[in-house]
Amino acid sequence: MAWLSLKIEADEQTAGVLSDVLLDLGALSADIEDANAETAREQPIFGEPGEPTDSLWKDSIVSGLFAEDADIPAIVAAATEAAHLDTVPRYRVDHVAEQDWVRLTQSQFDPIQISPRLWIIPTWHTPVDAAAINLILDPGLAFGTGSHPTTHLCLQWLERNLRGGESVLDYGCGSGILAIAALKLGAAKALGVDIDPQAVLASKQNAEQNQAAADFFLPGDAPKIQADIVVSNILANPLKVLSPMLAQAVRPGGQIVLSGVLAHQAEETLNVYRQWFDIDIAAEMDGWVCLAGVKR
Repeated sequence: MAWLSLKIEADEQTAGVLSDVLLDLGALSADIEDANAETAREQPIFGEPGEPTDSLWKDSIVSGLFAEDADIPAIVAAATEAAHLDTVPRYRVDHVAEQDWVRLTQSQFDPIQISPRLWIIPTWHTPVDAAAINLILDPGLAFGTGSHPTTHLCLQWLERNLRGGESVLDYGCGSGILAIAALKLGAAKALGVDIDPQAVLASKQNAEQNQAAADFFLPGDAPKIQADIVVSNILANPLKVLSPMLAQAVRPGGQIVLSGVLAHQAEETLNVYRQWFDIDIAAEMDGWVCLAGVKR
């Protein structure tokens, strides 16, 4: 069966309403994306611990997936009225052919080699090297498949620097991949924290799948610890906002590893963390950097 994808232009005041309205009007699914994604005007949005953001992008695209025989003009007219819009918003309709979505999604994820001894293996693949450390991961609910340069950089740092017996805190754990990798590489204890309940759920499932005794928490539930190593792969702006808390979470003489930072953002981020750490750029990949340092 084929489908119709309705995409409506919206602003930050109307996008959420339109998304709800499309579901009420029979959409099988609805989502909102930045109308300027992958351009110089792309607008990152995020929430901080305990303060999730309610803001959306200034210019958005609201998408709804409908059956092939849906009356799209009538749906748009009803959505316009339900959202109390003065005029019919601009929209377009794309035809979506029937596909084997599971197979198509799986085809995008192949085994990833991080180092000679460390691999990431999607659940539907057989390990390439059975003797290696193989992280079995089910991409889906949370960020962190190892394919993005920022995750890759953090995994490489852990692989090079863990000596065994350390305690590791992964703040912004996503899929849990860094905490799980730390245990597989010899850490004695690893825990992860994320503001997204779905990420915490995905992390717990991935840890169980890898037989790794990592613990994962929402920020309000996380124990207060000082770890030997704190790793945080998020974005430059939240890293700066969270710097006092992340610095406090590292024991004196411990190490911090930061990623999600573009090369041009590195110096400003480093200057924030140099209040507590001797820190510098540890590695770079595809315009992203990994920052690492020792707490004084």
